[in-house]
Amino acid sequence: MVMFKLINLNSVIVALILCAGATGLTSCNSGRTEESELQSKGIALPVLRIDTSDATTVKSYLGTIEGKVNVEIRPQVVGILQEIYVDEGVFVEKGEKLFKIDASSYQEELNNAVANQNVAKAKLENAKLEVERLRPLVENDVISPVRLESALSDYEVAKATLDQAGAAVRGAEISKDYTIITAPVSGYIGRIPKRIGNLVSSSDKEPLTVLSDVQEVYVYFSMNEADFLYFTKLKAKEDSIMGIEYDKRHRLNFPDVSLILADGEEYSSKGVVDAINGQVDRNTGAISLRATFPNEKNILRSGSTGTLKVSESKEGVIQVPQIATSQLQDRTFVFVLNKENKAETRNVKIGGKSKDQYIITEGLKVGDRVILSGLDKITEGSAILPLE
Repeated sequence: MVMFKLINLNSVIVALILCAGATGLTSCNSGRTEESELQSKGIALPVLRIDTSDATTVKSYLGTIEGKVNVEIRPQVVGILQEIYVDEGVFVEKGEKLFKIDASSYQEELNNAVANQNVAKAKLENAKLEVERLRPLVENDVISPVRLESALSDYEVAKATLDQAGAAVRGAEISKDYTIITAPVSGYIGRIPKRIGNLVSSSDKEPLTVLSDVQEVYVYFSMNEADFLYFTKLKAKEDSIMGIEYDKRHRLNFPDVSLILADGEEYSSKGVVDAINGQVDRNTGAISLRATFPNEKNILRSGSTGTLKVSESKEGVIQVPQIATSQLQDRTFVFVLNKENKAETRNVKIGGKSKDQYIITEGLKVGDRVILSGLDKITEGSAILPLE
């Protein structure tokens, strides 16, 4: 009786174990089936359906900044530099004293010229007296007229000599005045290579300094012929729409430009392109331009560099986000979906950048579906569950 109960109990346990095993197998098989179904449907990723849109791109050009007026300050006379009234980098007004050259020798030349002038004045006075003395004698037939004519000739010679002496005095005064060098324009003083006691002359290789007027500055840059034609035509089209007539003597067909400084910040004021080279460089295919910028706060200085940026508007172009592209050497690729929703790599050609978008000129057409993200999870032929 007891043995029968034990056998029945063991049977129950075995039955329970077999049932649990069967349940586990059923659950495992169910999980594998779901995973298989997901793989057959594909990886869920966001997809962009290609269409055309308008874009604004920015062209960049390296520019060199120069003051509107850069004047080399050179001595007009030879002498010892006696005084330097300014320091490098300071702002000076027009007419302000900059340098002084020892004027001792020029003062002596002036004194000598003045003395010669006084001698010439005395000789002219004597010649005049001689003419006045002889004239009544000739009129009364006391002496021959030849004597008077000779005296008149001496008077003319004395008059010319006085004029010559006066010119010498003025020349000596100018030379003496040149010993004080003043600022021909208002601006900033550049480097001063000479020091007090140095001999200076107009033939020196280096000027005493360079004076830069930077209330307005020029930025010189170059662009290729294709860009130049595009921007000039674009500006002409905008002016035509607004009813502005083109005047070639007072205005150039070119949009305003922005300046990016060396620290990466954009300059506060826009620039105007006011000069264009009349010829295209045959060697480089580029054309030189000049933009003028205001500089009331004296931020821009001669010799600095910056990047000029010009906005370019394009209508009806194909754009894709930059994150949807991948690079391999010099080629750019995107993943597109075919009719079976499988990933295919497509080589594309980039024609510009608009904010975080690439402008595509070749490789895509309207209606194509481009995978936006998860590119590291897929390969050629991967099944995709598109999220549009």
